[in-house]
Amino acid sequence: MECMRNIRLILFLIFLGTGLSIYFIQSGMLKVMKSIAPSPEQDKISSLTELLQPNVSCHGDELTRQLVPDQLDNVLERRANEYKQHQLRRKTHADIIIAPANSPLQYPITGFKVAPLKKSMIPGLALQTQGRGKSEVYKVSLSVKSGVLSVEDVLDGDQVEGQGQSNLTISSNNLTQLNDLLSRVTYTSTIYHIRTSDLVHFSFEDHEAMFPIMIRRPSVPVLYDPGNDVNSQVTIITKTFLRYKELNVLIKSIRKFYPKIKIIVADDSLKPEHVSGNNIEHYIMPPAQGWFAGRNLAVSQLTTKYFLWVDDDFVFLNDTRIESFVEIMEAVPELDILGGEVSGDQFYFVLEFDEGDETDGGCLRRIKRFHQPLPGYDGCFLVDGVINYFLARTDAVRSVGFDPFLKRVGHTEFFIDGLGKLLVASCKGLSVSHQTHRAQDKYDSYRNQGKLEEVRKLAHHFFKNYLNYIKY
Repeated sequence: MECMRNIRLILFLIFLGTGLSIYFIQSGMLKVMKSIAPSPEQDKISSLTELLQPNVSCHGDELTRQLVPDQLDNVLERRANEYKQHQLRRKTHADIIIAPANSPLQYPITGFKVAPLKKSMIPGLALQTQGRGKSEVYKVSLSVKSGVLSVEDVLDGDQVEGQGQSNLTISSNNLTQLNDLLSRVTYTSTIYHIRTSDLVHFSFEDHEAMFPIMIRRPSVPVLYDPGNDVNSQVTIITKTFLRYKELNVLIKSIRKFYPKIKIIVADDSLKPEHVSGNNIEHYIMPPAQGWFAGRNLAVSQLTTKYFLWVDDDFVFLNDTRIESFVEIMEAVPELDILGGEVSGDQFYFVLEFDEGDETDGGCLRRIKRFHQPLPGYDGCFLVDGVINYFLARTDAVRSVGFDPFLKRVGHTEFFIDGLGKLLVASCKGLSVSHQTHRAQDKYDSYRNQGKLEEVRKLAHHFFKNYLNYIKY
């Protein structure tokens, strides 16, 4: 997927009676699934939508830039500055190193890891001169930028220059002695940083090698005691709003198969009702805070290694086996999220992402396919996103979080934020059912997303995810 420079965004600043709103119109992104009675402001957007036809190849029209108002400048400046900060936080300063052919220098080509400000031995340094004529003096040099080099236990007569400095030279007329000194070379970073790198230059005569040193602050493990059964491994969490009848059906079906497992309910209903039952934690939120705010609240209260996310209108079946999720997650510890199927629908997708350039931003598309089958598990696939029924590692999901800006509709957005951070799979046969839909006008008025909200959401992607183009 290629991002072209002529891809352009349209941000509309439209003054409504209630205040100033920012709208982001991306070519191909204002096709709303459900129509509602349009307001005059929505009519303006609809007219522009007709001009901007869907385009899934990340190619846009240069002329659309003319529609961007002057007020956009401040937004673009803030967006660019935040993106630069993001790049600095993510950058490790480690370049790709290619080893020269037939070099007499031996060194750790893949680099090695050290703690900041701590002395560490550099492994594997040596000079190999087989097939070369004997030298009167063997002389090697090493240099770094963000630390100092030393040789441990230097004796009188050892020819070492630059002890405790960024440039170190070692000489000897005896190759064995030289290699003994090289085996005792240490590196100490002089700048405190929890995640950065240095580059070592190692030379002999006309040969030079470079290899990275990864400077990392060791992190303390955060572990969850899995206990002896699924009740101590998994918590079931859900978010509810104005659907207590459905919620009670869900809880009753869970208790039929898992009478002791903990259930956490985040509730932002307008008039909260009491939710009763054993081992249920019911958290009342301010009214109508939304989908992702509720997920954040529920996840914040977890004390188990895993959680199972379910919608409040699901219903457990005889073949709803949480243990099957756990078996796979325990067997494949690299997995962060494992999705199932709802009423036979094994929905999953891949996100195609191109970072684009620093001026315009990236391109992202959601595609119904998978990366590869999950080895050893029939019907399981490695993907980027799954259906709203999944088992997840608590610590992995907390590291990404759910964006509370998204109140009415939010699912793919979580997986967008987790792209490259979460390893996701989907498996057929891990099933739950869906309750029969019950029409509720008040609930639907809050739940269904209108055109204006869709535009606000896309404007949010424009800034937050530095996206120039997005296609669901």
